[in-house]
Amino acid sequence: MNSLRAQISKILTWSCVDGPGNRMVLFMQGCNFNCATCHNPHTIGQCDSCGECLPVCEPKALSLVDGRIAFEPSVCTQCDACLDVCPISANPMVRSYTVQEILDLLHEHAGFLSGITISGGEATLQLPFIRSLFSAMGEDVDLRHLTRFIDSNGHLGPVAWKSVLEVTDGVLLDIKAFDPELHVHLTERSNARSLASARLLHEAGKLYELRFLMVPDATDRDEEIDSLIKFVQSLDGPVRLKLNAFRTHGVRGAAAQWPAMKKKRVEAAAERLVHAGLGPVELPALW
Repeated sequence: MNSLRAQISKILTWSCVDGPGNRMVLFMQGCNFNCATCHNPHTIGQCDSCGECLPVCEPKALSLVDGRIAFEPSVCTQCDACLDVCPISANPMVRSYTVQEILDLLHEHAGFLSGITISGGEATLQLPFIRSLFSAMGEDVDLRHLTRFIDSNGHLGPVAWKSVLEVTDGVLLDIKAFDPELHVHLTERSNARSLASARLLHEAGKLYELRFLMVPDATDRDEEIDSLIKFVQSLDGPVRLKLNAFRTHGVRGAAAQWPAMKKKRVEAAAERLVHAGLGPVELPALW
């Protein structure tokens, strides 16, 4: 199973904002949501080798080989011009990794890490790879101390969740909105599965953190914060909460012109959550 492959947009060998401690983060390519507020929109689509990116790649790191885009990382300058011109929000610099290659990378950095987080895009679209990687980590005497986390939008069914939770230490789950129509407006998907996932993960003791993105004149409304409070209270037990603030960095389309979330508004929402007896509540590290 260590020969299983994943399409990975980017790897961070360390991060302190993607779960507890210092973590390696794999940003998987592909997403089943199309969030207007996404700051990594290039992780949504899958490259169709249209060739639009070739003229803007000055170092010639991208080429067309047998009708498919080929990427040579050794000459790439990370200018990201190819991401800016892609018409389908894809990343032509995606690389294919085996489970063994990621295990080797973890061995190289294990002494500095607390764990690994599989993010995206949407991590669970490549669930067999995650199951295989997490299982192998648990069987490796030099890696089994590392915690294994998934960062997800929750659009995964219960059977699939249960197939991976045994080898997963925690899930960072995003709730984009509670009002069903607003959620569809922001993501083009229903929120029913995300809410069901939050309940399932909490009951299984795997919901490490529930994340909520505050968007001006949308999810920052009192009705949405009320719904967040009621939902967390219904989970019957402490839940770690993180309030994120909408920023336009990396955002495309109409949302790029939306106002950024005000710090005072986020702090006020956090006070309401704490007053309701919820928490701990984490605020954005940077503004």
